[in-house]
Amino acid sequence: MTRPKQERAVRTREAILTAAAEVFDEYGYSAAGVSKILQRAGVTQGAMYFHFKSKEDLGRAVLVEQAATLALPDEPAGLQQLVDLTFYLGFELQRNVLLRAGVRLAVEQGEAGLRDFTVYRWWIDRFRAELDAAERRGELLPQVDGAEFARVLVASFTGTQLMSHLENERQDLPAQIATLWNYLLPGIATPATLARLTVDVERGKAML
Repeated sequence: MTRPKQERAVRTREAILTAAAEVFDEYGYSAAGVSKILQRAGVTQGAMYFHFKSKEDLGRAVLVEQAATLALPDEPAGLQQLVDLTFYLGFELQRNVLLRAGVRLAVEQGEAGLRDFTVYRWWIDRFRAELDAAERRGELLPQVDGAEFARVLVASFTGTQLMSHLENERQDLPAQIATLWNYLLPGIATPATLARLTVDVERGKAML
C-alpha cells in the first residue's frame, strides 16, 4: 500500500505546484491567494500544507523548480547548442507555465518576500558549461571569460524576455533572441566559428 500512497502524494504535489504556477503567472505573487491555488489544484488546504508550509514556501518551490519540466541537452556541446538552447527557452516561455511563473517570481522577488539567487546561479552555471565546451573546441576569442559572459547572457536574456512580455506577451521573443545573438556573437566567437554558427529560430523550435 505504501507505493500507491507515495505515487498519489507525488501527483498531489505536482498538481499543487502546477496550479500555483498558473495562478502566480496570471495574477502575480501578491494577488495569488492560497484559496485560488487550492481551487485550481482541486485539493484541500491540509493537502497543500502537507507539501508546502506556506504560500512563500510554494512560491520558492515554483522559483527553484522552474526548469524541472524542460528537456535540456544531456551534455554541453559549445556555442551552437547554447544559441539553440536560448531559442528553446524562448519558445518554452510561451507555453510552459512552470518556467514562465518561475521566471516571473525570479524577477519579482521583492514583491514575493524572497531573496534567492539560486535559480540565477543555476542558469549561469548551465550556460557556462556550454561556454566551457566552446572554449575547449576553440570557438571563443582569447579575451572571452566564460564565467563573466555567462552572467552577461543570463542578464541579457532575462531583460529581453521581460521586455517582450511587457510589449506583446512574448510573441516576438524568438525574434528578439535572434537580435540579441546577432549583437553578442561577434564579441565572443572566433571568425571561423562565427561563419558556421546558425542563429535560427527553427533550430530552437525543433528542440520542443
